[in-house]
Amino acid sequence: LSPDEIAGEGIGRGVGRVIESEAVESLALGGGLLGLVAGVELALTTVVLGAGAGGWPQASLLVGWVALAGLLGWGCHRRRRRWTERRLDLTHDLIEGMAGHRTRVVQQAPERWHENEDRALDRYLAESRALDRTTATLLVVAPRGWLVAGLIGLGPIMVAGHGTPATLAVGLGGIVLAYRALEKLVTGLSHLAGAAIAWERVAPLFRAAARSERGGDPNFAAMPASSSPAAPDEAPLVEARGLVFRYLDRADPVLKHCHLQVHAGERILLEGPSGGGKSTLAALLADLRRPESGLLLLRGLDAPTLGLAGWRRRVVAAPQFHQNHVLAETFAFNLLMGRRWPPQLEDLAEAETVCRELGLGNLLDRMPAGMMQQVGETGWPLSHGERSRLYIARALLQRAELIVLDESFAALDPENLRRALRCVFERAATLLVIAHP
Repeated sequence: LSPDEIAGEGIGRGVGRVIESEAVESLALGGGLLGLVAGVELALTTVVLGAGAGGWPQASLLVGWVALAGLLGWGCHRRRRRWTERRLDLTHDLIEGMAGHRTRVVQQAPERWHENEDRALDRYLAESRALDRTTATLLVVAPRGWLVAGLIGLGPIMVAGHGTPATLAVGLGGIVLAYRALEKLVTGLSHLAGAAIAWERVAPLFRAAARSERGGDPNFAAMPASSSPAAPDEAPLVEARGLVFRYLDRADPVLKHCHLQVHAGERILLEGPSGGGKSTLAALLADLRRPESGLLLLRGLDAPTLGLAGWRRRVVAAPQFHQNHVLAETFAFNLLMGRRWPPQLEDLAEAETVCRELGLGNLLDRMPAGMMQQVGETGWPLSHGERSRLYIARALLQRAELIVLDESFAALDPENLRRALRCVFERAATLLVIAHP
């Protein structure tokens, strides 16, 4: 999924999708098998009833009853969809509430901490009771109602003495067979309805996974890199012409007719007010977002020519703090995840050297396992400044032709800022730094 597609969902929606993805497999497999077996049994039962004492009128009654069961199943499906929406809303609200619990504790009075949860839980319980009534109706009326209707239909024939004992036995056997088949059918329909509803939540993930990445050749021959500042007439490393980009929820573009040239070896500082499009431009340069229109070239080649991997190998960005992440893994993995894994000894040595140049030597010395220390939400906690320097090191270790650092120095004290700048200037072939004025 693109950043725009997931930006407004939050953690709770993501967890809900994961829960529903598990339901798709389990419910579809169980419900599909039961539905198939029930369909075969009902088809055979129709033939049996046609050969029984009730004849084809009773077989037609069974067909009508199956149609009635389908209508009841559709009502159950609609009710289950509403129940699923309530359940996923409850999941989303509870998870988001836990994420913002500290803020709520400070800002809300204690007696109001659980008001929203209580109301959401009441709505969910009311929807659960309605679903239980609808499901119970389907599970009881469809099979047992048929048993009563079938016997009533066969009763006059038995009372009137029509039919032989053999045809009466066949008719009764068909009624019982249909009863058992309807039990399987309604259970299968219930499972399939759950799978269909779960698929509605999961389908966007599958469609996104099926999107074809831009082809191209990551090793396509490009003009050789230059480590010295470019001459005025030298072709630019990156060139943007007339870039236009707008977010999905906005009518006006955040970037309009944007032009930029970055030559090899340059160190560029991009300043501007919040909301001016600096981070959006950085995302476009790193191919984290794609422009609505305009031309973006890297050493004279466009993104379709180089492909997704080829472009991101040459241009690397360290996004803003809220868009970057420390994964629950080792410190070494978080440093080298954009380079290669598992690493070689020289990779680990270079990663440690870069960290010490950035002023993270004390952190490495404090962690019992050093580079192999587990970090992240369930591991060794990192301060704001330590995370920022981890993101800088992660970008530098990819050895890209252009490094884009978006607000990467904002959390550093003056001493660590000098260290980080010295390291970045020495290791970045070409550098674009985004900062507030």
